[in-house]
Amino acid sequence: MVHKDLDVWKLGIELVTKIYEITSNFPTTEQFGLTSQMQRAAISIPSNIAEGAARNSEKEYIHFLYISLGSLAELETQLIISNKLGFLEDVSIFEEVEKLRRKLLNFIKYFKQKNR
Repeated sequence: MVHKDLDVWKLGIELVTKIYEITSNFPTTEQFGLTSQMQRAAISIPSNIAEGAARNSEKEYIHFLYISLGSLAELETQLIISNKLGFLEDVSIFEEVEKLRRKLLNFIKYFKQKNR
């Protein structure tokens, strides 16, 4: 299956777009700090899903899915920090983060059960 057909990849792309929208309202003093970190973490999520899909084995694919999951956790932490600092007004993004986390975990579970 091509990565662009995966719901988990599509959700990751949507999340990247929303993170760019959110961070565009951050103070310019955060341009090379939190803004940059959040954008990189967000981009890493669908990018690693795509890279894993291009690999030769399901074991490698699972490895890259876990990297995506780690990037999602990093992004969530940065969103929490942004909220505490008063940069993040709309906290509905946390629901989208959780939705993507569940999808990623289920996708990983699918591959692990398939390999038993």
